Amino acid sequence: MAGSTHASDDAPRLTPEQRAEVDTLRAECTSTRRATVAALEEILYEPLPVLDHGLVRVIDYMGDDAAVVQAARVSYGRGTRRQRDDQGLINYLMRNWHTSPFEMCEIKLHVKLPIFVARQWIRHRTANVNEYSARYSILDNEFYIPDAANIAVQSSTNRQGRGETLGAQQARRVQAILREDAERAYANYDALLNEGPDGAPRDPSYDGVARELARMNLSLNFYTQWYWKTDLHNLMHFVRLRADAHAQYEIRVYADILSDVMARWVPMTHRAFVNYRQGGAQLSQQSLEAVRRMLAGEKLTAKAAGMSPGEWRELQALLAGGAQQIGGGVPEPEGDA
Repeated sequence: MAGSTHASDDAPRLTPEQRAEVDTLRAECTSTRRATVAALEEILYEPLPVLDHGLVRVIDYMGDDAAVVQAARVSYGRGTRRQRDDQGLINYLMRNWHTSPFEMCEIKLHVKLPIFVARQWIRHRTANVNEYSARYSILDNEFYIPDAANIAVQSSTNRQGRGETLGAQQARRVQAILREDAERAYANYDALLNEGPDGAPRDPSYDGVARELARMNLSLNFYTQWYWKTDLHNLMHFVRLRADAHAQYEIRVYADILSDVMARWVPMTHRAFVNYRQGGAQLSQQSLEAVRRMLAGEKLTAKAAGMSPGEWRELQALLAGGAQQIGGGVPEPEGDA
């Protein structure tokens, strides 16, 4: 059912045409001299379920860990280096924020996601994107309804975050409102189109409006789809920001899937990424000086350290293992989507 809050992983997330395409592609076997990654080949084309109707599919990729190493050494082939040496070089590149060697690898994904998630995602602009056109085609009646566990009040400390989870009764009311709004919006969309499966008017007494106009009233929880191609460096940037605990849940679950894909594709790079970027920390000069003073035995307060209450709170959380970076959560790239 459209908008179901507990769709199973075997729910029909692909259209019959898409499923047939997947089966055809996976049945093919091609020979190549290019690098391939067995772990990624296992899931190539297959839908990885996200949220109630969403998915991520790996469509194509170029390069592997060896491509990163090759670019860094400006040499040919894999050479005679041992894997341990390759991991050490990748660690060095990651630790020192080198970027161009990681840009040598690319990946192309098919993503099905709610429109409001897409509007956050598209802020990561260093990518090639082709989205489903609602000017040309008719959108499916599929919309996202959050699980009760993910319905919460506005955070009192973070203007773009959630606070305490609502009680079960209130959460059900929110779900009912969201579902009712989406169902009404789609019914009106369908009426405005006045178009049957064969393209003929459902009601011959009036003309339907253009698809580009009929779509305007649809709510942001309806699903869209796109093909998204990016390089490994920018994929890591996406995952670092969007898999962070401060990121909105609905995009974080997509970032978690992409992190798993990256672990299959470039395991050495992923290990370095988790160690130095995702699990590491970035300190301001002021925060670093405060840490040095505390290590020297000085009892510091926010005022004594010359830090704002927010900065001090973030530093304490970081030292306690509760944050990944100093700076008040995850900034939106060039915007506030």
